[in-house]
Amino acid sequence: MKYLLVEDNHELANAVCSRLEFDGHVVDHADKLQDAIAYADTSEYDLILLDINLPDGDGRTFLKHHRDRKQITPIIVLTARSQVSDRISILDLGADDYVTKPFDHSELQARCRAVLRRNSGAVQTILEFGDVAFNQVAGQLMIRGELVNLRNRELRLFELLLNARGQIFSKQKLADRLFSYDEDVSENAIEVYIGRLRKHLENTNLVITTHRGLGYRLDDV
Repeated sequence: MKYLLVEDNHELANAVCSRLEFDGHVVDHADKLQDAIAYADTSEYDLILLDINLPDGDGRTFLKHHRDRKQITPIIVLTARSQVSDRISILDLGADDYVTKPFDHSELQARCRAVLRRNSGAVQTILEFGDVAFNQVAGQLMIRGELVNLRNRELRLFELLLNARGQIFSKQKLADRLFSYDEDVSENAIEVYIGRLRKHLENTNLVITTHRGLGYRLDDV
């Protein structure tokens, strides 16, 4: 998954980024309102974690801007405000959930998983396709009952393709979803990850097809 964290407290931001990256996610961090808007307008995220009190404005401005653009990316607000009226106004503006500071990182991770499940409409923990099974919570790929050891980006690439079966992803789109804004990545790196996944999926019910000039697609066979 790719996250955008909007938080001006760098100690807290570093802690959240470290936990998410340890779990294999890609994280972009913005510590100002205008930077957050620029990130969200130029990249695609699976989830946004949004602080309200920012040095150059109110995080609710970002929330309103994002929803006014008809963006449906789920947003969890990180707030020190505990008044019921504050929480209601945040939800009414389009937030999917909120976490009150200070918070436990395990709770934040659980809230992220819950919001992502609701957003995708997923009700099953394990998705099965013939001899391929994927545990969405644990992030584990099983083929013919055997656990497949995937590197983090291989796992996230498979998860991305699996959740959008039949959709074609260009190399640029895949790079945007798998790498942070500051990372320099070539199209060759995407080809390498695609090649590794194809080897794992040989002789299974899933295949990654190449659409020349367009990109890659995961199909059931």
